[in-house]
Amino acid sequence: MTNELLWLTVFMQILMGGTDTLLHHEFTERLAWQPSAQKELKLHALRNFIYAGLFATFAWGVPNGAFALLALAFIIAEVIITLWDFVEEDLSRKLPATERVLHTLLALNYGAILILLLPELWNFSKQPTSYKFIDYGVGSYALVIASIGVFLFGLRDYFAALRLENLREIPGGELIYKLKANQHILVTGATGFVGQRLTKALIAKGQNITVLTRNPEKASKLGTPINIITDLKQIRDDAPLDAIINLAGEPLANGYWTKAKKQKILSSREKIADEIYQLCERLYVPPKTVLTASAIGWYGLRDDEKLTEETPAKNCFTHEVCELVEQKNNRLKNFNCRAINLRIGLVLGIEGGMLANLLVPFEYGLGGPIGNGQHWMSWITRDDLVRLIAHCLSNEEIHGALNAVAPEPLQNKDFTKMLGQALNRPIFMPMPEFILKLILGDFAKELLLASQNIDNTKIIRSGFKFNSPNLRIALEKILPIKRKSEKITKSSQEYYF
Repeated sequence: MTNELLWLTVFMQILMGGTDTLLHHEFTERLAWQPSAQKELKLHALRNFIYAGLFATFAWGVPNGAFALLALAFIIAEVIITLWDFVEEDLSRKLPATERVLHTLLALNYGAILILLLPELWNFSKQPTSYKFIDYGVGSYALVIASIGVFLFGLRDYFAALRLENLREIPGGELIYKLKANQHILVTGATGFVGQRLTKALIAKGQNITVLTRNPEKASKLGTPINIITDLKQIRDDAPLDAIINLAGEPLANGYWTKAKKQKILSSREKIADEIYQLCERLYVPPKTVLTASAIGWYGLRDDEKLTEETPAKNCFTHEVCELVEQKNNRLKNFNCRAINLRIGLVLGIEGGMLANLLVPFEYGLGGPIGNGQHWMSWITRDDLVRLIAHCLSNEEIHGALNAVAPEPLQNKDFTKMLGQALNRPIFMPMPEFILKLILGDFAKELLLASQNIDNTKIIRSGFKFNSPNLRIALEKILPIKRKSEKITKSSQEYYF
């Protein structure tokens, strides 16, 4: 390969491909931990292995004869795999705009490489079969490094796909098996991290589900049968409705809190709450239960004190948001609705939430405590939260505020230590508090560094039992990692309400 333009396009492809892998596949999309990405990961692994072979082949010379034809066959195979990958990506996930742009640039640049390389490779194929060694200087070493890099990421993708096959997910219907069947339930926020699992479980249980969404296409993937609406006005006045589960609202943990962002967080919750009130006001028979998602941020910024539902709050932005939600929901008592405000802790799962954001850096050995690690983290697994929601709908004695957290909160230093042990990774890179506050301001102060040691006695007294009562059991259930022993001990047995 003596064409300087060809070398330039190859190096551009390596640079853009590496950026796509690290930025999108690893950090923003976290494909190695997405159950729906198994096929995509296998395609990426196969393509990376082909790239590794091609880079190694051209690093120190040119193939001739049959070797050139073999290289040509691998290039054709890579093109087919890439096209297959494009189809698989469209089926399994929605690509962010930056990834779509980068993929377009990669495709265009790869087209240029083929235009420049294929004529040369065809000429090489006409020569006697041999391998002609050529030292390209810096270019040779760059291709060797690229070959090693894509090979290692190929191994990463291959073993990540195998790991995801170990994922043991409880069937949705089993999560809520005691919930009375054939109820009419309205769910808002059904396409979110919690909402998806909940809605699929309700459908599996045979409930009559109506979903309010801004994205009907995404909601249609939740399963069938399901009634999808984009406005509550589409519900008739005489429609039967047993319960409303309100999980909607602009995510708090989605970007820096500008003034406009804070207003959007508040207004989105106020809007849906007012619309639900108007719906209940006009229904001939209002729903028996309206459960809405609040959060433990209601209590404000605390220290080590144990917080119950009766503990007074301390004012901050998260309290303002949660108080708005709860006050709006409590108005529904005017229609004899049982208003439940779930003060939800950190929801754990690999598909989203705080844990999902920690998995990649921790797996790369970049994990550590946040700040001094002394602040309390009160958490609940996504499956236990779904079970708790069903429990609340079933138990007519439950009303008002309810702390939706597991029995054993942990300080951040212990949480990160246990996560590192579960992933078999060292924990030695703490995130300094002053940097977080400097960069993220109130977002860091109220979400990343806030201490809330939450008591869940009210849940326990209602008869609910956790499948994941402590973090060790939770991580064993959530992470698709084979353990040395798969025996179920007494402490990790399934508990059902």
